[in-house]
Amino acid sequence: MDQSPAPLILLPACIREVDARSFHCVPEAYSEALRLVGCQPLLVPGIALGEFEALLEIADGLLLPGSPNNVHPCHFDEEILDPSLPLDPKRDALTLPLIRAAFERGLPVLGICRGHQEINVALGGSLHQAVHRIPGNANHQPYAEADPDTKYGPAHEVRLTPGGLLDVLLGETRITVNSIHGQAVNHLAPGFRIEALAADGVIEAITLPSAPGFNLGLQWHPEWRAAENPASLTIFKAFATACRTFRAHKPPRGR
Repeated sequence: MDQSPAPLILLPACIREVDARSFHCVPEAYSEALRLVGCQPLLVPGIALGEFEALLEIADGLLLPGSPNNVHPCHFDEEILDPSLPLDPKRDALTLPLIRAAFERGLPVLGICRGHQEINVALGGSLHQAVHRIPGNANHQPYAEADPDTKYGPAHEVRLTPGGLLDVLLGETRITVNSIHGQAVNHLAPGFRIEALAADGVIEAITLPSAPGFNLGLQWHPEWRAAENPASLTIFKAFATACRTFRAHKPPRGR
């Protein structure tokens, strides 16, 4: 049995206002999925001056979780399309520079839903603020008002890019995913490759092949009941393996 320490995975938190107080939040399913594959989650409530490098030094991976909040469109040079939709500028201030630093270091990165979108924006891409308003596109949050099991249940197929990271990992040409998003990748960040597409052409997964470390953005939610979904479990195991490899080759602290 492997007795080495569990890889430490940074989990950036969102801000929630409850009773006029701010709370740092990450859905439990993300930490459960990480523990399922032998990783240790570390919730990051924000980065104060002087903490940035210290966090990166101890990290073995970065998981960017989904959220009801959207990336502020100022980060891809657009005005707000729908002011009623929630934003989280404090999370933007945390995650966007963190993503750039993680990619530079070769730190393994897995982005889910908003996290997938953050990766694209942080590295020079843009988003559709209302994917369902684009002619020919499907509704990508068909069960928004349903109970959780329905809301996060199977919604549609995605087609995997032949020879891509997901194709190699999963050994499939198509998989069925859930769908709970109103925004989506528009212009792909420079150098990125599409890993999966929905039938209507919406970009469902991306990676940067030239980056020194494992990286993958997924528009769907593999963390939901990950232990019951072979494709989700394979993805999390691949991320965990990359984090262990990164940890094994990381120089000791202080060197």
